[in-house]
Amino acid sequence: MNRRKLLTAGTLLAAGTTASTALAGEKKGAAAAPAALNIAGLGLPVIAGGRIRNYIFVTLRLTLGGGATAEQMRAKEPFFRDALVKAAHRTPFVVATDWTVVNGPAVCASVMRMAPGIAGAGKIASAEILVQTPRRRTGVRPV
Repeated sequence: MNRRKLLTAGTLLAAGTTASTALAGEKKGAAAAPAALNIAGLGLPVIAGGRIRNYIFVTLRLTLGGGATAEQMRAKEPFFRDALVKAAHRTPFVVATDWTVVNGPAVCASVMRMAPGIAGAGKIASAEILVQTPRRRTGVRPV
């Protein structure tokens, strides 16, 4: 009986120290990375010649700044989606030679222009496009 308790205690002690060192490593890595909000599945139209030629589904990463937390900014996500889709319909983010991608710098610049009005001044530090997935990949060519 004593052997079983000793082996169990030794196993738990070894597992506990391994888990605590793993958690300490995660905390150090998490503190180094800035807070961010991902907006996935945002469908932006490719409009050319007054017609919708394709849709590009974009995943954006908004890097937060100015003491903003991801929980606070998740409530603002629908406002970012709405504003970006409206902007894409007004002035499309079209690449003239390819209808399967959007103009990444133009999308990010648009997000940064609208960010102070939606989230507050200084709450969004930067924006970047992580993924672009076109709805149609074939049969789409500029005229």
